[in-house]
Amino acid sequence: MIRAATLLDLDGIMALENASFPDDAWSAESMASELGSEHGRYFVDEEDGRIVGYGGVRALVGAPDSDIQTIALDPAFRGQGRGRRMLRLLLDQARERGARETFLEVRDDNEAAQRLYLSEGFIEIGRRPRYYKGGIDAIIMKTGLAGRPSASSGTQTEGIADA
Repeated sequence: MIRAATLLDLDGIMALENASFPDDAWSAESMASELGSEHGRYFVDEEDGRIVGYGGVRALVGAPDSDIQTIALDPAFRGQGRGRRMLRLLLDQARERGARETFLEVRDDNEAAQRLYLSEGFIEIGRRPRYYKGGIDAIIMKTGLAGRPSASSGTQTEGIADA
């Protein structure tokens, strides 16, 4: 079940953050700041009371662009459409705040995430060489938000609460 994240979720989010991004994890202070920001919308995906995924988007009200800040999913829960549902929810949040396009960065060695983003209409617009630890490039991607199906259309809302 996807729901809005709160500061009470910080420990669960950080456990997943550190496991998912061991070389590039955000600090707990940075994540807490993001969770409390008026410009961000963060969500957690829970299974049996345990956080198995989270994601966030930074979208200033009225700004034409937005940024997917992060998406992470416990490996045991991948391949079930949960990452796609989270991404679509984040894109909906950006559109509701007035954004017309969304940007993100993805590691060059994260092929599964790249496939997801490409399948959701993102295109590569640039690279940041050696951006991540270990000399891994960041791929910069963007997508337009006009005409996108909403996460609340059809069966895509199954498992989304209080979005």
